[in-house]
Amino acid sequence: MKAVLHFDYATVGHVAVDVLPDGSRRAGGAAFYSALQAARLGLSALVVTRGVPEEIEELLAPYSHELELRILPGEHTTTLLTSGAGAERSQCVSAWGGPIDEDLELDGSIVHIAPVARETPTRWRGRSEFVGLTPQGLVRQWPGEDRRIALTAPTPVSERVADGCNAVVVSEHERAACSTLIARALSAGAVVAVTDGAEPNTLLLGDGRELALDVPSIDVARDDLGAGDVFAAAFFVALAEGQPPADAAGFANAAAAVRMQGEGAGAVGDRDAVLARLSAVSG
Repeated sequence: MKAVLHFDYATVGHVAVDVLPDGSRRAGGAAFYSALQAARLGLSALVVTRGVPEEIEELLAPYSHELELRILPGEHTTTLLTSGAGAERSQCVSAWGGPIDEDLELDGSIVHIAPVARETPTRWRGRSEFVGLTPQGLVRQWPGEDRRIALTAPTPVSERVADGCNAVVVSEHERAACSTLIARALSAGAVVAVTDGAEPNTLLLGDGRELALDVPSIDVARDDLGAGDVFAAAFFVALAEGQPPADAAGFANAAAAVRMQGEGAGAVGDRDAVLARLSAVSG
């Protein structure tokens, strides 16, 4: 598959169907939420995914004017049965979209590798000025018959993707499983942000420093699904625009807060909303 257009922000990963306890279905997956946040920050955004084209197109129809889609046809669309929130969220896999081919050409100023369940390639062709990684999907497995997701260390092959990254965002829950990947990213000069819900962010820098940054409280948090993906996109965009890591994390926290103050992907904020939140908590 060859890229014919240049995009400001290109994500690679499964667009997933999140099935909630009430049976409702939402678009999910880091590739979707992150690309949508980038688009609402004013960037042209592409999602490269695999699944059933008609199902994904219908799922993302409300956002078709904001996102460009490239769908590699698959027999299934990744589907996650989702319950709970934050650290208490649990998911199981009822369908998997399959691997995204290694023979992939991308042309994006920012390329974001955003796996849901070990589907993304470790290399690709094309141009990129900045590469971000959210490795959550590299540590996910569903070993039992109930197909509930468990965490385990990424494979040595999948960890290679960290060598070419400029930045990585990982949750505290995943940090131990990603320790080798994080070390490889830091050795390559990447900035690593570790998020932990309402607890302080930890920034790991290539020179060995660690910075702890408070996360401003949110008066009313309605829904946090996708908030970590929104954080990652805003963090990568801010870093690529030249902001120092601590400022980029502050911008990303503001973006996540805007998302959490509403419900669903429609609550992902534009740049004005993120800057207004940032100004309010800074003031």
